[in-house]
Amino acid sequence: MRRMTWVSAGAALVLLGAGGCGSDSPAVCDGFDQVQNSINQVKNTNVSENGLTQLKTNLQALQTNLQRLKVDAKTQFTTQLSSVQAAADQLKASVDSAKTTPSAATLGNVRTAVAGLGTSLQQLGDSMSGTC
Repeated sequence: MRRMTWVSAGAALVLLGAGGCGSDSPAVCDGFDQVQNSINQVKNTNVSENGLTQLKTNLQALQTNLQRLKVDAKTQFTTQLSSVQAAADQLKASVDSAKTTPSAATLGNVRTAVAGLGTSLQQLGDSMSGTC
């Protein structure tokens, strides 16, 4: 049985799963783990040290891993994957806006978008719990 732990970051960013799905599990489980790792990188980006450029780089890795997960999932979890994709797109737009016009408001929008991404990932993880 896969051990699940919940880690919260910010207001609602939740990362699921402490361990991998194992070698017998479907490819979708490995893909989900990669998406989780990418979101962890996004969450742990130190904007004050590395700037928004590093956050944008981490978002690109997330997008790549999300696309792989979609391929692995085929038609499974379509609704939840669409929600994660929309949240990732919203975060990218918020980062682009903050990069163009840095202010407390635009950086606040980034934090809100990170929280939304966490919520979407949690819903996807809940849906996949019987598979992984």
